[in-house]
Amino acid sequence: MSQIKLYKPTTASRRKTSVIDYRKVLTTDKPFKKLTIRKTNTAGRNNSGKITVRHHGGGYRSMIRLVDFKRNFDKGVKVLTVEYDPTRTAFVNLVTDIKTGNKAYILHTKGVKVGDILTNNGDIKEGNKVTLITVPVGSMVSQIEQKPNSGSKLVRSAGNYALVTARDEKHVTLKLPSGEIKKFEGTCSCIVSRVGNESHEFVRIGKAGRNRKKGIRPTVRGKVMNPVDHPHGGGEARNSIGMPYPKTPWGKHALGVKTRNKKSKSNKFIVSRRKKS
Repeated sequence: MSQIKLYKPTTASRRKTSVIDYRKVLTTDKPFKKLTIRKTNTAGRNNSGKITVRHHGGGYRSMIRLVDFKRNFDKGVKVLTVEYDPTRTAFVNLVTDIKTGNKAYILHTKGVKVGDILTNNGDIKEGNKVTLITVPVGSMVSQIEQKPNSGSKLVRSAGNYALVTARDEKHVTLKLPSGEIKKFEGTCSCIVSRVGNESHEFVRIGKAGRNRKKGIRPTVRGKVMNPVDHPHGGGEARNSIGMPYPKTPWGKHALGVKTRNKKSKSNKFIVSRRKKS
C-alpha cells in the first residue's frame, strides 16, 4: 500500500502539503522508452488557436506510457517493475509476455508485486484478467469492458473498484464507483481487485503552484466579473447571482443538465442511476 508523506511546516503552504512516498512503492524511475510517446500540450486551444477548454495550460512536459488495456496474453505475463505514470493517477506495471518475451505496460493492481505471474485463465487472484461471469458475488473488480473484447474502459483511476452485486446466466450486475448500478454482459472481462495507489485520494495539494505544474490554470468566479463577461457579474461580489439558476459564461444552464442521450442503447442496462451529490 502506498504511504502518505508529510512535510515539516517550514512555510504556510508546506504545513498543508502531502505527497505519496514513492520510494516505498516504485521500483524504478526510468520508463521503458519504446513504450512512451511525448504528450503534446494544446493549452485548451483548437486548431484556430482559440480557447475551447478553459483553465488549461502550462504544466510539466511529460511522456505518455502506452498502456495495454486488452491484455491478450496467451500464457500470462511476469511483472518486472512498478512505475509512476505522469498522465494518470494510478501506477503502471512493466510486464513481459512469458511466451513471446514482448514487453507491455498494464495498470497496477493492489497486491501485485514484482515477480508475480498474471494470467487470463480464470483464476480469481489479484491482478488476473477474468470474465465477469466467473467472479463471485461481493468481489471487487476494476478495469471493466463495456463490450466484449473492446478493452477496459471503466474503473481505471487510482484506488477505484466496482462491486459485483448479482449475476444470472448472461449478465452480471455491478455497483460502479459513481453509485450507479448497471448490468454488463457476462463475457466482458475485468481485473480482480481494485486499482493500485489507493492513497491518492488523501493527498493534499497544499499550494497553487502544484496545480500549475499539472497544467491547471486559475479559475475566476463569475460573480467577481463584470456583467459583460459573465451572467453572474456585477455588484460588489458579495451579492447572490440574482437569477433563478446558475449559468455558464454563455448563458446556458450550469447545474442539473442531463447529458446522457435518451436514445442510448445502453440505457436498458442501468438498474439504478447514480445519486446527485
